[in-house]
Amino acid sequence: MVLPQVAGGFPWPTLFVNVTGSFVIGLYAGLTGPDGRLFVDPRVRQFVMTGICGGYTTFSAFSIEMLRFVQDGDRKQAAIYLGVSVITWLVAVWLGDIAARRLNNRGGL
Repeated sequence: MVLPQVAGGFPWPTLFVNVTGSFVIGLYAGLTGPDGRLFVDPRVRQFVMTGICGGYTTFSAFSIEMLRFVQDGDRKQAAIYLGVSVITWLVAVWLGDIAARRLNNRGGL
């Protein structure tokens, strides 16, 4: 299976989906956590975070893209993709959490 890539072979669509999914999971976790404004059954919370957000994000696509870079001998591109991915995922989940905290403190939603 070969996934479509754009802009010189860099898998921007997969990166976009994983970053936005990370933001959403950070936001939802913050809004529904112990200090959150939304009271959600723990099973529903787990389903949304792992089922819906996990289904939306594409770790499997990321994995196959990384494998293709390595198999093609493009270790530099693999290292860049790995670094950019992990950093942007962590920043996105952190920003989602910050947004949730602000909404929780301001009485938003």
